[in-house]
Formats: sequence, C-alpha cells, structure tokens
Amino acid sequence: MTYNGRYPIFDSSAIRTYPIAQRKNKVRWDQLYTPDRILSQPQASVEAVELVAPVSRAVLHARRNGWPVILFSGAHVLKNGFGPVIADIMARGLITLYAVNTAGTIHDFELALIGETSEYVPNSLGKGEFGMAYEFAYINEAIREGNRRRLGYGESLGRMITDAEFRQAVMERVWRDGAPREFAHPEISVLAAAMRHNVPLTVHALVGGDVIDQHPSFDGEAKGGTSGRDFLIFVEHVRRMKYGGVFINMGSAVIGPEVFLKSISMAANVGDAPAATLVTADFDIRPLQPAAMNDERQFGYYFRDQKSVVTRIPAAFGGRGFYVQGDQLVTLPELYRQIIRPQTT
Repeated sequence: MTYNGRYPIFDSSAIRTYPIAQRKNKVRWDQLYTPDRILSQPQASVEAVELVAPVSRAVLHARRNGWPVILFSGAHVLKNGFGPVIADIMARGLITLYAVNTAGTIHDFELALIGETSEYVPNSLGKGEFGMAYEFAYINEAIREGNRRRLGYGESLGRMITDAEFRQAVMERVWRDGAPREFAHPEISVLAAAMRHNVPLTVHALVGGDVIDQHPSFDGEAKGGTSGRDFLIFVEHVRRMKYGGVFINMGSAVIGPEVFLKSISMAANVGDAPAATLVTADFDIRPLQPAAMNDERQFGYYFRDQKSVVTRIPAAFGGRGFYVQGDQLVTLPELYRQIIRPQTT
C-alpha cells in the first residue's frame, strides 16, 4: 500500500512467508460436522432443547411466510467444523443470508484449499510465522479482483473457489511454484455453497485483525471496498424484515450485534422498520445479565450481543429477543435438528 503521510510506516515487503503445506493445524476436513453426524448424535439435554425451541419455531414460521432469516456467526462456528451444516441449511432454504467476520472466511478458505484449518499458534508465534502462509495472498488477490469488478467480499471469495475464469485471474498474479493451484475440497466450503444456492454470504471486515492483513499482498482499499458492498447487501436484507423475520447471532461478541444494530437503524430511517413479528436470538456461552443492560457500572452492560440483540433491538420494535446460553457444539446441532425436522418427517 502506498502512503504519503507524515508518519513512519511498516514496510510489509520485508515479510517472509512459507508454504501452507508446511503448517501444523488442529482441524482436518474429515473431522467436520456433517448433517449425518449431527443426526446420529444423542439428543441434547432437556434444557438445551427447551432453550432452542422458540428460536426454531420462529425460523420455521418466518420461512413459511417468506420472511428473511439471517444467521450471523463468529469464526469459531466454521473453525469448529460446522461449515457443512451451514451449507445444508442454505440448501434447504432455511436461512436467506449468512454473515460472518473475515476470520470465518479464512477458516473456510483453508479447508477448501488444503482440507485443514486452525493453525497451531504456539508452534509458530515465537518464530514470527503465525499467519504467514504464502497462500493467504490468494484471498488478498481475490478481493482485489473483486474490488476491480465492484463485487462484495463473500462473492469474490466464492467465485475464486467455484468460477474457473475468476480463479485464473487470481492465480496468474499470485501463484508460484509448489503452491496449490486448485481447491482440494470445494465441496465443504460455505463460500462455495452460498454461490451454488444463491444465498448472500456477507463478510464484515476489520483492518489489522486478520492474518491476511500481515502480508505484502494486503490491500486495505480492496478489503474495505468489498466488505462495504457486503454491508449494503446485509442492510437491504434487513430492510425486508418490515413484515417479519429472524436474526440469529451465534458467537459474535461485537461485529454481528453492531452490524445488525446499524442496519436496523438504516432500515427504520428509510421507512422500513421491522415489524413486531421480528425475532432475535443470541447464542453464546456466557450467562445472561439482564439487570446490567441499563447500568454502565456493571461489566455485563458492555456485552453488545446481549445488550443489542437480545434487549435493545427487539424492545425498540415490539419484537421478541431470546438468549440461548450454552456451548455451540451442543446448541447449534440442536437448532439444526429442530429446524430440519419438518422436512425429514
């Protein structure tokens, strides 16, 4: 990136990278959660079933009425191996938009490219190698190419995996000997599934918080441009909640709640405030602290997911907010079982 200001700037051209094939990872493609794996698991606890049930009913009610269902997740949903499950929910038409932070798409990219993800950080951080696999240049070039074409972030990465012409445009600029040229496991990619099923996958980026930002190939203008378009796709989808809909935030402590809050405000500003049939739900592992929502002296006040998703937004529009406390390794499979049950019985 070119800089003409007054302050010293880090020279990222000095960064040393290494082939991703040499990296030690914690998650392999054959460890992922598939629909069959979830359906063969024992039933969740009665408590988990009861916590998830009203959210499941709201999802099914919304889809029967043609209303949007948005799932916004943090990166751990994909890192923990739920990509094939999200893809199946897309295929069934049970969510109409999937939103995620940049880290989530990095896990999805790695799984699609080499069938592994979740870099073993203690093995690499002290060596200055954390996040330095060369192939992250593919992501940076994909969003640069997408920005040239005025695409969004999610669509740019999805096209790199599924579209031979787009992938060639990326690879001819960044591929080097010894690096993979094709994706070994596109069938497990949520980015690819979103393209196949024509479900918007929006990526809500920050600058400086992702491993792709460490590389000489990083282009902040491309990252901001493509993610900015995804934000407007997301807002347009929220605007369609004027008759009803469901927003589920799963494991995103700040980005998901804040993006939804701003989107709701924008929709209301142009006359498309959500209906009182709006349902919001937050899935997280922390205890809910309802008494802290209006008390700035309590630390629970600053949990944006509980405050915005569960409390402020539904209260502002007469909707209902739910909090599902628990490990997502339990609550997400239970949500999946409950929402697909009508289609399988």
